[in-house]
Amino acid sequence: MLSIFRKEINGFFSTLTGYFVIIVFLLINSLFMWVFPGEWNILDSGYAGLDTLFFISPWVFLFLVPAVTMRMIAEEKRLGTIELLYSKPVTERGIVYGKFIAAVSLVLLALIPGIIYYISVVHLGEIPGNIDKGGTLGAVIGLFFLGAVYASAGIFASSLTDNQVIAFIVSVLFCFFLFMGFDLVAYLPGLKNIDEFVIGLGINEHYKSMSRGVIDVRDIAYFAAVVILFNEASSLVLLSRKWR
Repeated sequence: MLSIFRKEINGFFSTLTGYFVIIVFLLINSLFMWVFPGEWNILDSGYAGLDTLFFISPWVFLFLVPAVTMRMIAEEKRLGTIELLYSKPVTERGIVYGKFIAAVSLVLLALIPGIIYYISVVHLGEIPGNIDKGGTLGAVIGLFFLGAVYASAGIFASSLTDNQVIAFIVSVLFCFFLFMGFDLVAYLPGLKNIDEFVIGLGINEHYKSMSRGVIDVRDIAYFAAVVILFNEASSLVLLSRKWR
């Protein structure tokens, strides 16, 4: 698994992929926070907070993370190098989790420079340092877990095909449904009595909970369960190739 992780990380930064993800993530958030006029602009709103970052970032990750994961297994299949991986002393689960940890590491590297936003907002307030530190920390942790779910869903989509474009589209659909789909389904006619339960199946409810600074074990367990579900499904897809 470690060798798979190193291979993917080296691949990210020997090409422009890793740099592209980090730069685009920071650029889009910066534009909405500081440049584009409107309610999301910190200077226009007059409120020294990072709400814009935590609202925009899930949508940015919705496309960036699938762009990273789309090639991870699909490209191996297309080039035939997946067979080479099978010949190595590594299990299907090791392949999946090695690639998953690499993708999550890139998500973390994209989040770390965000400390610049925090420092800027801390000093911009009428009273320097008057910022909800607990809520900010919770939101960052929630955003990391959200990125981890996107990564696991993206790897699963990549395991289903040898076409990167298809893998990207399927991954975006998976991630969108996990993030907003359950919220939309909950308001369908006939689901009124179980709407809270349905909403709780989606990422958004748990992400919002952590964004309030409440680090609940149930939220962490939810994210971990979804990640494991997708990663184990990816392992089964790879294992099924041996049964053909």
